[in-house]
Amino acid sequence: MDLENQKRVKDLTEEYGPENVVVLLGAAEGEASGIAAETVTAGDPTYAGPLTGVSLGLVVYHVCEDEVKEEFDPDVYDEQVSMMEMVLDIDEIAEEMQAIREEYTKY
Repeated sequence: MDLENQKRVKDLTEEYGPENVVVLLGAAEGEASGIAAETVTAGDPTYAGPLTGVSLGLVVYHVCEDEVKEEFDPDVYDEQVSMMEMVLDIDEIAEEMQAIREEYTKY
């Protein structure tokens, strides 16, 4: 997660409260999704951005997880995400996201 997005997440969390913020990711790999998820839950693991040492504990999901997929209009999901979904390792991403939520999510 780049430094600008870290700042946005931090600012939104301060404005609305961490219990009211859900982060939705769309990275193409489980590892990349995991790093971004860890950043918004436990703090920036690279120690380079605004979330360094900041444990927000936010709820975080990947757009391809079943819990999120169910919330979309199926036609919109098909148009916007389904092509990407065909080349992703959805199980790996879902496992990575679930592990991060279990370990770091506070809300």
